[in-house]
Amino acid sequence: MGAADRLEVLIQRCYVGLDADELRSELLTRLRTLMTIDAAFFATVDPATLLFTSASADAPLGEVTEQFLANEFGQADVNKFVTLAAARDPVSSLTHATKGDWQSSSRYVEVMRPIGFGDELRAALMSNGRCWGVICLHREDAATGFSEQELQLVRRLGPHVAEGLRRGLLSRSGDDGEVGPGVIVLDAGLHQLAANAEGEHWVAELQPDRRTELPVAVRAVAARLTQGPAPQLKVRTRAGRWLALHASRLGDAGQMVVVIEPVTGAQLGSLLFDLHGLTPAQQRVTELLLRGYSTRQIVERLCLSPHTVQEHVRAAYDKVGVGSRRELVTALLRGSASRG
Repeated sequence: MGAADRLEVLIQRCYVGLDADELRSELLTRLRTLMTIDAAFFATVDPATLLFTSASADAPLGEVTEQFLANEFGQADVNKFVTLAAARDPVSSLTHATKGDWQSSSRYVEVMRPIGFGDELRAALMSNGRCWGVICLHREDAATGFSEQELQLVRRLGPHVAEGLRRGLLSRSGDDGEVGPGVIVLDAGLHQLAANAEGEHWVAELQPDRRTELPVAVRAVAARLTQGPAPQLKVRTRAGRWLALHASRLGDAGQMVVVIEPVTGAQLGSLLFDLHGLTPAQQRVTELLLRGYSTRQIVERLCLSPHTVQEHVRAAYDKVGVGSRRELVTALLRGSASRG
């Protein structure tokens, strides 16, 4: 099977209903048959904040997690994931961004070079204008880096992987009963100092195979405090439950507290629209439907023709998998779908 055929198979695998872990594993295994990858980092993100919701890193990348998070959320550098997600081209390499001057990147000098890596290829995985994940591929320190052909391969693949991640989040939510908000206290180095029972419960949900480190979502929302107040991060656990994470500073000792609590479908807000693949225009109409607006009121509010409003409504019905306004409201407010 040639390279073009292997790429087509990989694209097809993005649409078979794999969860994030399964998709990551297949992606990296099959991608290594198309290009040289000495180590890889793969993360899912909250499209509203671009904070990591889960992550996997090959050795020895896991050894520099703290330095990596400090660079990503607290330092100026090239090819930041938030920058790539907003760019016309969401794929770039260290060589391309620095014009070959790797030394101008603090991430290369302080994080990658000490563990033996040189060029890196970064991509924001975009679908319908939303980022659902990020990937960073590494090469061992060498004079040559990733080629334009390899960047083009990832550009072609990226939207399909993003769509696979989005669809993987559409499965029906789990139920954790009456477990309430949890609290995790961290030191300045993002290490856990204390937690209540609820906090330990939600940490276990976020990372069932936890060893010693905290889930990346907890560390990411805390690391974001270096740039000011951290936005709320929404994460889906492996059991299918949606959680909200909030971080704030605790006094003047450099400590931070992360609160983890379950959220309802209604609180998921626009994330639900993104999950179902609604366009911005369809989202605006659907938001008004959820607020009880009639077709005539939507026409007047958005200055659209009745025909256009009906087209957006039918598209929303189709994407969510319902046949009426009532079913649409029920499906979105419950945070579930009849089909993905």
